[in-house]
This record gives sequence, structure tokens and C-alpha cells, in this order.
Amino acid sequence: MSSSVTRRALLSTAALSVTLPALAKDDRYSPGAPPVRYPDASIITLDPAFAKVKVGNVAVKRLHTGMLWAEGIAWNGVGKYVVWSDIPNNVHLRMLDEDYHVSTIHSPSNYTNGNTFDYQGRQISCEHLTRRVTRYEYDGTITVLADKFNGKKFNAPNDVVVHPDGGIWFTDPGYGTQGNYEGEKAPHELKEAVYRIDGKTGKVEKMFDDITKPNGLCFSPDYKKLYVADTDGTKEIRVYDVVDGRKTANGRVFASMKMTMKDGTEASGVADGLRCDIEGNVWGAGGWVGDGYDGVHVFSPQGKRIGLIQLPEIGSNLCFGGVKRNKLYITASQSVYMVYVETKGAHIC
Repeated sequence: MSSSVTRRALLSTAALSVTLPALAKDDRYSPGAPPVRYPDASIITLDPAFAKVKVGNVAVKRLHTGMLWAEGIAWNGVGKYVVWSDIPNNVHLRMLDEDYHVSTIHSPSNYTNGNTFDYQGRQISCEHLTRRVTRYEYDGTITVLADKFNGKKFNAPNDVVVHPDGGIWFTDPGYGTQGNYEGEKAPHELKEAVYRIDGKTGKVEKMFDDITKPNGLCFSPDYKKLYVADTDGTKEIRVYDVVDGRKTANGRVFASMKMTMKDGTEASGVADGLRCDIEGNVWGAGGWVGDGYDGVHVFSPQGKRIGLIQLPEIGSNLCFGGVKRNKLYITASQSVYMVYVETKGAHIC
């Protein structure tokens, strides 16, 4: 061996000659994948307003995968964990915020879809199989909050939010009774609608039924507006004025889910789960279009799309978590993702 050829030079040459295997498109999210160069190209600013709420040196991370259809993610500030549903597998899963450890917290879950926590830290869930809204008590028992309206069974409650006055608002589009994969096929007895359960009396009231398939919902930071996603019909996000915390008025279109893609074509998917940040921006998990559209769409308080977080799977739901409420957790088809943001969730649950 020539004295001019050192061992270090040989190793360097060998390293340079190695051909790395081609990665599948979504392998960039997996442990051990090559690092993502900042800024993450999947976090896209569409309007300068989004630059204020995104972090430049973060990447979207896939924290867990392997579900069949992940939905209804919610943050528990006392336990410092997120809970979500794997609907077809009939379980609730829990991920600890400190190390992202995942375990089963409820099995069976009665094919639960949406979840939230009330101001006492109790989990509230929308069960597809039993067609009811329930609450998990501290002693492990389950309280039925609502299973009928005017003597008729709900179609299949879908998503749920709480109001500071104790009221519980939920949507009832009936996806869980359209087939046996996410519940049990059964005829609908009621028109699709949005309901409120009174926190003091337990009385169930219909708020409105002018949306074909009301799905995800959330309140504005001041609780004076309610945003609801329509996953059929108009495929828009609608907004309603909330009157005295108990009624709604002036329903109107807030934002369209139509979007012009890179190739100039117009795509129209749907928003599913919704959440507001403290600035009043509306974050919607969405999809059913494909690459470049699926993920999280972010709208200003005026309804303008200002940002997009692209994912390799269909976005289904989301929540703000972490001790600062600045970690955006996202359920998307088979996986749970997380990305830090430069804002906070508007509400604690």
C-alpha cells in the first residue's frame, strides 16, 4: 500500500461510494430516516399571517402508526397525555407527552370517534356502536350523557366540544351506522344535526340541522362563534354566532375547502376535525384528495387559507397539547403526528 494512501482516506472513499437505498415517500417520518432539512418543506406558508404562527426550525414527526382509522385526538392537561380512537379496532389509545409511550386505555371503546375532556378533566366520547355521548368518571364507570332526542336514537355522534358553562356540544352525522367497519349498520332515525347537552339539567337541545354531514366542530377563543365542518353537501366550514352560550344564529360559510393545486387544477376535499388557536385561526384536519392536499389546512379568522401542513395520509382530527399547548397533535388515517407551532390552543380541552 502506498504510504500516501492512509486508512482514513480509504474509509472516506468507501463511505462516499455507498449508494443509499431509495426511501418510500413517507419514510422520512420514521425513526432512523434521514433528518429533515429546516425549514420543513411540508409546512407551507400561503399568506404572511401564517409565518407568525409557524416555527421555522421544526419538522413534522410521526409519533405512532399501525391503527386502522385514527380519530378524535384530545389533550388531557392533568395527566399530560393525548387520547385518540382507533375506531375499527374498537379501542382508545393514550400517548404520554413526556416520552410518547403508547398504551391502550379503554377496550372496548364502543367504536368511539370524537373525544374531549371537560373542565373537571373527565373524558367525554362519541360512541358509534351505542349511538350515544358518554363520560368516563374518576372511578372508571361510564355515565351516559345523551343517547336519544325526542325519543329517537341518535344516528352516531361524531365529534364533541365543551363550553365553560358546562354545556356539551356534539355533531351527529351518522357515519358510524353507515356500515359495520366503524360501528354497526342501522337506519337513521333523525336528521343529521348539531346538539347541545345542558351542563346543569342534562337536557338535549337541537342547535341546527342545516348541514348535510356536520362533523368536526370548535369554538372561537371567546366562545362567541362555533365552527362546524360539513363533510358532505357543500364540503365547507360553516360558522355560527353563539348567543348566551346556549343558542346559535346567523349560520354562514366561513371557508371553502377548494384549493388550487400546483398543476393548476382545483381540488375539493373536506375538513374533518377543527381547532382554534389563541389568535382565532382555525386549524382543520382534512383530505380525501391526495398528495399536496391531505394534512392540516389553516385559516385566518376571516376564513382565508393561510397555511398548509402536508401529510402522506388523510388528516382526520387534531388538538393542541403539551404544557404550553403549542404542540399540534394530528390523527391521520393510520398514524399520529406532531409539530410544534408558535401559537397556543385557544382552549384547555
